[in-house]
Amino acid sequence: MRKLKTNELNRLSVEEFRSSVKVPAVIVLDNIRSQHNIGSVFRTADAFRITSICLCGITSTPPHREIHRAALGATESVDWKYYADTLSALRELKNEGYVLVGVEQTEQSCELQDFPFADTQKTAFIFGNEVNGIDDLILPEIDRFIEIPQFGTKHSFNISVTVGIVLWDYFIKTGFHRNHSEN
Repeated sequence: MRKLKTNELNRLSVEEFRSSVKVPAVIVLDNIRSQHNIGSVFRTADAFRITSICLCGITSTPPHREIHRAALGATESVDWKYYADTLSALRELKNEGYVLVGVEQTEQSCELQDFPFADTQKTAFIFGNEVNGIDDLILPEIDRFIEIPQFGTKHSFNISVTVGIVLWDYFIKTGFHRNHSEN
């Protein structure tokens, strides 16, 4: 048994990534305070070929040393845009035909494993602040809510972990890994 070498991984160049078919999903970061989390989200977005990231409110933007450290270059491949407030981002995405899916524990949230993602639907995932979650003021703008079932004492994951879990579930359910891995 041996680990694969870097040149055996068939990684895309930044130019190839930018011109490749993307998963029809956008990540919206609502007032994320940790630059490490932001960089980790960029890296995950790159891994799943997500369309773009919306950085909102107090969420830091590249270039930033801590973001770069965690992103390992993904800020160069993944498209992103800054919004002074999350509501502006959500309204723009809604006008572009995205279904807004908040990742939050609410009275109406569906457990992730039960949520039926459609591979033809453009989806925007909203992830909230590390302490307060998604801002209460934007909850009415969001179409659906999902949550990851948890069984410990904390009932929360780090946002970068949450993004990875949600995107993997979306990626598998939509079949993107089978239909577009060569594009």
